[in-house]
Amino acid sequence: MTTERVPAPGREPDLLGQTVVVIGGSAGIGLETARRARAEGADVILTGRDGERLRRAATDLDALGTATFDAHDMAALEGFFAGLEAPIDHVMVTAGRPYYAPLAEMDFDEARRALSEHPMVMLGAARYAGPRVRPGGTLLFMGGTGARRTGVGLGIISATTAALPALTANLALEIAPVRVNLIAAGFVDTPLSASLLADQLEARRDQLRSTLPIGRVVGPADVAALAVHLMTNTALTGATYDIDGGQQLVPG
Repeated sequence: MTTERVPAPGREPDLLGQTVVVIGGSAGIGLETARRARAEGADVILTGRDGERLRRAATDLDALGTATFDAHDMAALEGFFAGLEAPIDHVMVTAGRPYYAPLAEMDFDEARRALSEHPMVMLGAARYAGPRVRPGGTLLFMGGTGARRTGVGLGIISATTAALPALTANLALEIAPVRVNLIAAGFVDTPLSASLLADQLEARRDQLRSTLPIGRVVGPADVAALAVHLMTNTALTGATYDIDGGQQLVPG
């Protein structure tokens, strides 16, 4: 169960009067970030591939608008941002899924998709969303920390994990004064994690509870809190921010 954060009495909400677009905003980290942004006074626009799930999320959050498309379709991404009626303040992109496979079992078409998909959606968002974002606003992307370790089956995700911080830093220079930042998450307890781990999910949760320094599993609300902070702190750009509960500090 998610507890909605409400600004303290007497404090003006941090995103009052601003508009936040969440690409991949119908579930998981994207939905939780949209919920946090609404609690801080923002209007939200949600996009996703599943129209029914998107409608439910939009109704739940009283979203300003929605759009159903695949964020990895560059023409659709361009059309979405071109069709916005007013400037926006922040864009968060959570679309995409990892690919794990040892070399001997690798599907090269799937590997090619995984290598290009995440960097390309970052480039597309920077090109098409950047001109619509007010100066000082944010483009915020999701990456990961787990694949900084080497291992059998981690080659593709390790390559993209290494590439995204460099791309983030370069985009921050290229589209300034719009800010660009990357959130690098470890395991986050989301529907995507559940679909990837299937019947191994509960064992993974138990392992993390017993080994992480924070003594619990990182959830979407943790990432959402960081995302909103990156939107509101206008001194932050071109950087990668880890959120993994200390997962990199322990074996496994």
